[in-house]
Amino acid sequence: MKWQVFALVLALFVSSAIAPAFAKEIEVPGDSNGDKIVSADEVAAAEKLANDGKLSTDELQEIKHIHEKYPINITDSADRTVTIYKPVERIISQGTYAHEAICLLNAQDRLSAVTNTAQRVYGFIPGIKEKPQVGEYREIDYEKVIENRPDVYIIGSNTTLPDVEKKLEPLGTAVVVLGFSKMNMFEKEFRALARLLEEDEKVEEYLGWREGYLKMIQEKTEYISQKPRVYVEYSDLPWKTPINSEVTTMAGGFNIASPLSKTTTTSSVEVSPEWVMTQNPEVIVIPAFLDYAPTDLTGYHLNSTDNAEKFIADMSNRTGWADIDAVKDSRVYVLDGETGASCRGVVGVCYCAKWFYPEIFKDLNPDEINREYFEKWLGASYEGIWAYPPAS
Repeated sequence: MKWQVFALVLALFVSSAIAPAFAKEIEVPGDSNGDKIVSADEVAAAEKLANDGKLSTDELQEIKHIHEKYPINITDSADRTVTIYKPVERIISQGTYAHEAICLLNAQDRLSAVTNTAQRVYGFIPGIKEKPQVGEYREIDYEKVIENRPDVYIIGSNTTLPDVEKKLEPLGTAVVVLGFSKMNMFEKEFRALARLLEEDEKVEEYLGWREGYLKMIQEKTEYISQKPRVYVEYSDLPWKTPINSEVTTMAGGFNIASPLSKTTTTSSVEVSPEWVMTQNPEVIVIPAFLDYAPTDLTGYHLNSTDNAEKFIADMSNRTGWADIDAVKDSRVYVLDGETGASCRGVVGVCYCAKWFYPEIFKDLNPDEINREYFEKWLGASYEGIWAYPPAS
């Protein structure tokens, strides 16, 4: 037992003496043999140290907690098994959408730093504007990341994974891929994040709230044979349309670009004005992203729909568009892009369902659902412009 006590003391002092930026191995409190796992013998050694006054009660409890709960394995969005060896106290997310999920799990205090992008998009999340910055999400300042010593670094896709892992290797940081950009991946990603953070309390309640609306909309629309033909175009990318628009299809619409999946492997494609007019969509939905659009059409900071109204008018006045059914029937809509992903995707589905089937969903109030989401789940006041024209 003496050698275990000595080893544990040595491990504790060494871990505090080495600067985190130069530590190549994860240092787990209580782990004296370097295998990153706290065994029963190592817990016993820690208890002896505590009895001798060489370890505080809090330190002992942390070691016991790690022994009982860790390591934790999660499967990320790239189907990688990522092992977490100790409680995650410091997070940085390069991916923007993950910030909303972190907030919903009451873990925003563990954000050691954020991107400038996240501060603009999620300025309503309490405390996010006061966090240190690590650059734009596409232009990360890795020196700043290393300064803020994350235990976990979240990225939105595995495209840059090898490069990110190499840059953060000196920290021993776990790099996790969690995109939160696809509706059909959300539950898996949300559960993985909750497990990683040991924040499981709200998971089932939130997923039940989300699934309640999605199931209700599906049940009312899945057997409709003639679904409205929907054209989706990003506000900042004229003629660019997604091949798979989950929010509009889950709301019971038919994405006119979906057949193009047979001729392309890309997630979106540029189409011609003639193609759109030939397809003659009955509904047009314009996702507007705060971080992309040349003019803000939606967002927490807006209190006027003037920009969205003008954008719709300009789009409707495109050459030849006067003959498109969606324009003739005034069914051109602006939808905030953030409502189409992450935790808020269900809100986007509710807006679209109301626009597509106003009679079927006459009792559905997307604005109130959005308000409930902000106030109940994010703990933020409900403000801003999120959809136009109103869908309530």
